[in-house]
Amino acid sequence: MKILLLCANHAPEQTGTGKYQGEMAAWLAAQGHEVRVVAAPPYYPAWKVAQTYKSWLYRREKLDGCTVYRVPLYVPAKPTGLKRLVHLASYAASSFPLCLWLGLVWRPDALLVTEPTLMVTPAALCAGLLGGARTYLHVQDFEVDAAFQLGLLKKPWLYRLALKIERFIMRRFTGVSTISPNMRKKLLEKGVEASRAFLIPNWSNVEAFDPAKGPGSWAERFKKDPSTILVVYSGNLGNKQGLETLVQTARILQNESHLHFIISGDGAARPMMEEQAQGLSNLTFLPVQPMEAFVHLMIAADIHMLPQKAGAADLVMPSKLCNILASGRPVVAGAAQGTQVYDAVQGCGLAVEPENAASFADAILTLAKDGALRAQMGAQGRAHAQAELSKAPLLCRMERMLAGEAQTAF
Repeated sequence: MKILLLCANHAPEQTGTGKYQGEMAAWLAAQGHEVRVVAAPPYYPAWKVAQTYKSWLYRREKLDGCTVYRVPLYVPAKPTGLKRLVHLASYAASSFPLCLWLGLVWRPDALLVTEPTLMVTPAALCAGLLGGARTYLHVQDFEVDAAFQLGLLKKPWLYRLALKIERFIMRRFTGVSTISPNMRKKLLEKGVEASRAFLIPNWSNVEAFDPAKGPGSWAERFKKDPSTILVVYSGNLGNKQGLETLVQTARILQNESHLHFIISGDGAARPMMEEQAQGLSNLTFLPVQPMEAFVHLMIAADIHMLPQKAGAADLVMPSKLCNILASGRPVVAGAAQGTQVYDAVQGCGLAVEPENAASFADAILTLAKDGALRAQMGAQGRAHAQAELSKAPLLCRMERMLAGEAQTAF
């Protein structure tokens, strides 16, 4: 197949949508498909364009067997609600003519656009129409709902209008996929027919995160005292996860000398978090880690933290949860009962009230005091990742969907 992928985020970004987009493109190319990608220059999660790229230039490159077109992008140093909208709109505008040209001249068999951003869907649908391609939308985040929940869309009438536009757009694609059962239910609520609503969860690099690889140099750095319990958050430091809970929890537990917190990542919220953490000796901030060091850090953790904004647990499915489970370590997650995140961590960790630092602290103490419970939950998470989250079977689903071979939704 000739496959065209549209997503602002792509490899070599190591976190979020870019990570999965890059791995999917590389896997499809390895299966013999001709893959082209329209993406922005790498900028996430630091919100700064990588040194070897220019934010205002078009560029073509070969990466992992794929042809990747980089299009101009506005990247705000301090993203606010309005600046984020302009940021997304800049990718939609700069990619539009290229999408039309590829649709008309290259004529792909299948075209997949990943949300975010929904703003690029008009270009995707037009390109599909021009080239006769099957068109698919893959929803990583429900942008419209999340924007309202997080206060980026504050006017009720504007929210209703955005929902109507979203519903109109989704019904025009050949198929729409998403990453969790509850998110698929939401697709149905938005008017996508069940036969066109596909479930393709994010995957885990199960082999890469084998606990047998050990903690690497992190043990020497942070675990010289064998009684030390490492509590780790690793990922994007953005505004939609309720990350202030991490610092608040560390402050509540600052007198528990055997606990040490690590926050590894970058993003818009990091300066605010560092300011809030002043005076805390039990909390260390680290930059985004290279892949090998990141793997060992995930394994070095005794407990992982997964904070979320209240009300957002079914609008986004945190991709970092996949690798947490694969690492064989338990997680404390902010998720209300009945949400997908709550269901996902059952038996693999503890779910607590979102944005409630006291609840996080209680759960961490519970796990810190019970090594057998940590081992049991970690093993169950690892087993789940091996059975349900391996890369190849899930990407085979994506391949079948793009080929138009899926007779029923997965």
